[in-house]
Amino acid sequence: MDARAPQTERPIFVDLDGTLIRSDLLWETLFLVARQRPVALLRVPGWLFEGKARLKAELAHSCELDPALLPYREEVVALLRREKAAGRTIILATGANEKLAHAVADHLGLFDAVMASSDTVNLTSERKLDRILAEHGEHDFDYVGNSHEDICLLEKAATATVVAPDKAAHSWQTRTGSARIDAEPGAARAAIKAMRPHQWLKNVLVFVPIALTHEFLDLQMLLAGFLAFVSFSAAASAVYILNDLLDLTADRRHKTKRRRPFASGRISIPTGLKLAGGLLALSVGVAAILPIEFAVVLAAYIVTTTAYSFFLKRMLLIDVLTLAGLYTTRIIAGSEAAGAESSFWLLAFSVFFFLSLALVKRFTELQDFGIGAHRSKTGRGYVDADLETLSQAGMSSGFAAVLVLALYIDSPAIREHFAVPYLVWPLCPLVLYIIVRIWILARRNEMHEDPVVFIMQDWRSQMMIGLGATMFLLGAYV
Repeated sequence: MDARAPQTERPIFVDLDGTLIRSDLLWETLFLVARQRPVALLRVPGWLFEGKARLKAELAHSCELDPALLPYREEVVALLRREKAAGRTIILATGANEKLAHAVADHLGLFDAVMASSDTVNLTSERKLDRILAEHGEHDFDYVGNSHEDICLLEKAATATVVAPDKAAHSWQTRTGSARIDAEPGAARAAIKAMRPHQWLKNVLVFVPIALTHEFLDLQMLLAGFLAFVSFSAAASAVYILNDLLDLTADRRHKTKRRRPFASGRISIPTGLKLAGGLLALSVGVAAILPIEFAVVLAAYIVTTTAYSFFLKRMLLIDVLTLAGLYTTRIIAGSEAAGAESSFWLLAFSVFFFLSLALVKRFTELQDFGIGAHRSKTGRGYVDADLETLSQAGMSSGFAAVLVLALYIDSPAIREHFAVPYLVWPLCPLVLYIIVRIWILARRNEMHEDPVVFIMQDWRSQMMIGLGATMFLLGAYV
């Protein structure tokens, strides 16, 4: 005889990490601490040595987590709302620390009770099951979970629902035919998006020193440039992933960035770390083929971009100066990889030009946050009152880049490479057009992407670049 209670009388126990939310609060709090209190990361090994429960507790108490920003699974929340309306008792049963669990429960307002890890007990798997059985008995509860740690609870539940299962939970669900809520499709596409391949266009800058030597048919130099491009692209993608993981909170507050793969929870944080590690290994492996000077420049780039992700991006003006320097670093890297010379004129032009574009990026980000934007909201060192200053500084920097270009065209150095130097003069108004147009669009609030990527994809900018390349070739070979 089946002694289990009727379904309406059975409580529903719901897991949190990976089930109610797409993410995991242990990893979420680890990166929150890295963002809010990076020095505290030095204590993580000691906390872990004392046990996972202690680690979760210390991380939870070392950061401020906003439960409203977590990537909840809408299907699970909708299911719980229906069951709540039917009069069911719903209990949040999670291995997350009790401070975070109560914050989530208070935010959703769906749970009648909370069962979570304490500072000394990590409430997962068998420990969670023992506590549930002690209070309700075998088959007198329903359970909603997602991972191999939940299988023992799923087996003892009267009704089990598996959510976005891992490999072990998937096998169990397939074998038993239990209810299932699948994860959103497109994980592979999300992983590619997280790498931001469109940003690899920036690394075309490694070919600039090669182009200026006029050695367009030197296969060895072109191969070196290609390898430098691959190495920088892989390194940049690894850093973009790290940057996204550190920026989870700020991205979730942003009207468009909240849809990024990590902010939305479409890719887990551990998967992101593995992907970043693989990309970094690829970058270093390719760099080993090139001259040691390139490896030094790449190492400086990786260190600087990592520092930028952790703290430089929140420092007033230091952030945009760093970005301008990182663009220029790509040109230096191309020079070292191919053995081509980078002139003072090229580097000076690069710094001013890319400083203008970096200021566009900050201007549009600040503009998107709207009136009342402040540093705690934007995650940057700017407030809404800085919009006009950023605009003026950006335009001035762009004009300075054109001035450097004009002085170069009028200098003795240009005669070493160009048969008819004055045919290169049209480069000045062409660059001026690109810069001023970008700023006009930014002021109209019509610049919704990285300005460097915009230049590479905008047909008008492409036309200006094509005309410039034509004048460059005519000046060199006519």
